Amino acid sequence: MRTVIKLILLTLFLLTIYLQQPVLADTADGAKVFKTNCAGCHINGGNIIRRGKNLKMRAMKKYNMDSVSAISQIVTYGKNNMSAYKETLSESEIQAVSTYVLNQAQNNWRKK
Repeated sequence: MRTVIKLILLTLFLLTIYLQQPVLADTADGAKVFKTNCAGCHINGGNIIRRGKNLKMRAMKKYNMDSVSAISQIVTYGKNNMSAYKETLSESEIQAVSTYVLNQAQNNWRKK
């Protein structure tokens, strides 16, 4: 009986850890999602609507958007002039584009 309980607890523990881990997104998919849905306003990490609220690392840090989690939130739900994409993109696409944006910002939007 004790072995079964230990096994159940271990399974629950591992499941909890697994569910808390961010999805590893393919940056190629993120680039494709970005090109299709974001580049119109955010070409090369800029912002044609509000210049100061761009996708450059300095601005992202200033507005606490310098994590995949924060980027995912704004992509999903939008904010002010930023449209929400929860009805347009799947969760994996949102994760992929958020990872891509953060990676690009960290690399100063240099093309590879």
